[in-house]
Amino acid sequence: MARGVPEAILVDRGSAFVSSQLLRACAVLGVKLVHASPRAATTKGKIERFFRTVRDQFLVEIDDGVELAELNRLFSAWLEVVYHRRVHSETGQTPIERFDAAGAPALPTPALLREAFLWSQERMVTKTATVSLYGNQYEVDAALVGRKVELVFDPFDLTRIEVRYQHRPFGIAVPLVIGRHTHPQADRELRPPPAPTGIDYLKLLAEQRDAELGGQRIDYASLTNNGDGDGDGDGDGDGDGEDRDINQQDEEGQ
Repeated sequence: MARGVPEAILVDRGSAFVSSQLLRACAVLGVKLVHASPRAATTKGKIERFFRTVRDQFLVEIDDGVELAELNRLFSAWLEVVYHRRVHSETGQTPIERFDAAGAPALPTPALLREAFLWSQERMVTKTATVSLYGNQYEVDAALVGRKVELVFDPFDLTRIEVRYQHRPFGIAVPLVIGRHTHPQADRELRPPPAPTGIDYLKLLAEQRDAELGGQRIDYASLTNNGDGDGDGDGDGDGDGEDRDINQQDEEGQ
């Protein structure tokens, strides 16, 4: 997202790329999600060639046991400092020059990014105006009894659940019983990366990239915090107090 929202993304049919979370994120951002046909290798030829470059030039520099956060930081540095600035043998341009020539896509707003990276589930409201989500119990507006509602949440914080009905906000669910604080697939705990020894090529790239960015990075985790900076608490960033929901509902239930 650092360079804008694409019109479409082409992915294979791995579990992460057919998940309801990715489908919702693309719907919110207005991105067309295209899945490659099975056993159609030519469809993904360009990206497969890029993967080979990653294996040959980046992964060979990675030590065993590097943690995900550090791996992402090092890969971003290699991508920006090395790959994007190296002239391509076929085009005669660097990748970043070719990308900029077409005009950069529009950047998403923080409020839109926050909405895109929230997860959602549908639940039926019981006669006692409660809903269940991953073993937790919540109380919702009594007017929703007997209706199917959408529960929108940060997978790393199940204590705060936004309730929506027919794309309209119905406040925050009141926690009654909380046995699980995070989604079963979410894991916030990351061990510190191992201390590097000797000359660390990727660390040097990372430090160069950090210096170029001046510390300005998109903090996706902070986007899920309550509030969007406009003071109205609705999460849409326009200051009018009304939530603008462009969510595509997730039909999965538990």
